[in-house]
Amino acid sequence: MKRSSSHRLMAHGRTFAAGCVVLLLLAAGVWSSWDSAHHIVLAKGREHGTMTVTSCGEDACTGSFSPDADARKRLAVTIERSVAAEKGERFPVVVKPGTGDVVRTGVPGLLHAWVPLGGALVLAALVMGGGMRLTRTAWGTGIAGAAVLTATFIAL
Repeated sequence: MKRSSSHRLMAHGRTFAAGCVVLLLLAAGVWSSWDSAHHIVLAKGREHGTMTVTSCGEDACTGSFSPDADARKRLAVTIERSVAAEKGERFPVVVKPGTGDVVRTGVPGLLHAWVPLGGALVLAALVMGGGMRLTRTAWGTGIAGAAVLTATFIAL
């Protein structure tokens, strides 16, 4: 039995709409991740050092900054609160230019910065599988997102 042209048009429309949702999810994931990740990926010429957490509030933790080579010592810097930051903990950081905010570096920091993209990959996989009928691509995308989230959990 042949499909009518309106049925094919609806199928292409569904695929197009799902593709737009996938692109929106992935763009939002990259945009959210890049806000922190670019300080880690493009860290050359920035102030590097070690942060020692002294206190944590609802949204942020504060602590002292011990500089590496060319950075200046800071008495107080802040970092976004995460489950991995506890009082007394020390970890490598890079200072966001022109602020007293820092971002964790190294593999744990890089993975933590890309968590929004990992979540977006998992959500995009659901849309790919259900809306676009691309099951193999959806599985690959979902596994990649889950791998980022799992690796971050393990690293932190």
